[in-house]
Amino acid sequence: MGSINDKKPAALPVKLSGKRIPGQVKILGYVSLFTDIASEMLYPVTPIFLTAVLGSSMAVVGLMAGLAEVTAGFLKGYFGFLSDKLKKRSIFVTTGYALSAVSKPLPGLLPQIGIVLGSRITDRIGKGIRTAPRDALLGSYSENNSGAIFGFHRGMDTLGAALGPLISILLLQAYNNNYRLIFLIAFIPSVFAVGFTFLVKDKAIVKPAKEKLKVKEFWRDAPKRYKSVLILLVLFAFVNSSDVFLILRSVNVAGSAAAGIAAYILYNIVYAASSYPAGRLSDKYGKKNILAAGLFVFSIVYAGFAFASGTILLFILFGTYGIYAAATEGISKAWISDLIPDHQRGSAIGLLTMLVSFASLTGSFITGLLWDYSGPWLPFLISSIVSLFIAVTFLLIRQQETKTPPSM
Repeated sequence: MGSINDKKPAALPVKLSGKRIPGQVKILGYVSLFTDIASEMLYPVTPIFLTAVLGSSMAVVGLMAGLAEVTAGFLKGYFGFLSDKLKKRSIFVTTGYALSAVSKPLPGLLPQIGIVLGSRITDRIGKGIRTAPRDALLGSYSENNSGAIFGFHRGMDTLGAALGPLISILLLQAYNNNYRLIFLIAFIPSVFAVGFTFLVKDKAIVKPAKEKLKVKEFWRDAPKRYKSVLILLVLFAFVNSSDVFLILRSVNVAGSAAAGIAAYILYNIVYAASSYPAGRLSDKYGKKNILAAGLFVFSIVYAGFAFASGTILLFILFGTYGIYAAATEGISKAWISDLIPDHQRGSAIGLLTMLVSFASLTGSFITGLLWDYSGPWLPFLISSIVSLFIAVTFLLIRQQETKTPPSM
């Protein structure tokens, strides 16, 4: 991810609504930067490694992606709740990133389908442990600028996601498509990420003295807007299958693994450059409006992937896909953060990500099956149509943009 200093990439302005970015948000940004260099070195390479080297089918790729994400999703719910209960965040951040780091080199050491699956699931376990506590900690630094804070973090995260595949391409070219080497080298930036987590500090969580934290009570008392947003995001997750299918579709059309990975790099560059501006726009014009616009873009992009027939079009589609991601990923969590008080924020984000992961398991597996039996056009077209309806539904939600008071 480059050298460590206090300067931000040009696409990521330093100030939030006239105030400097809190130091802890910067540190968490650096952690995500290095982690995503490692993770995204492997993300586009893994499906190609599975299919071209180990002979896996598309259904197995979809099932593997789904199982990995559902593992992370279940744990996100549990550890989000646990971090609220213990009123601690940093211990989960360090543990989660450390576990992911250890999993990175395993497929390079033992190139087998089972090992790849085990490595991916272990990595997602780490993600499940850290994600909700980390996002809850980010939300605690918001002062009516949650979109900007989450946008900044997503930008740093995605800058790493752009650099990771680029490093992979260079290594594949230099070492004659040695996929195993990529898994081994990815361990290096992971170590830097874990090192930064030891600088993460907990922020005091103000919790009503008489309130007992229980999942059923949390859902019963949660704001209606939170429930509406959660339900729609979960429905969308059923048609938002793993991005590995977009990469494989690009490889299929372009006839080149390098072209597929390069298109994915472009997506991450656009995503990184757009995340902070999208977050600022969501603070100004409303998170539901920016999120709905992102889903409209998703619908257009997936319709394009359904019928894509040229390499140039693939690059255009992947670049546009970065705008969708910037307008939805961080902003959805920022919106949730606005609707839920600090002492319940881990539970709220954890529940959302858990259910989304369960839906993604089903969606990814079905996408793989449909691809195997009817070709790629059908699953992409279905995703395009369904996401369009969800985008329209989002616009009907009445939105609360002011931060929720400390207690419900």
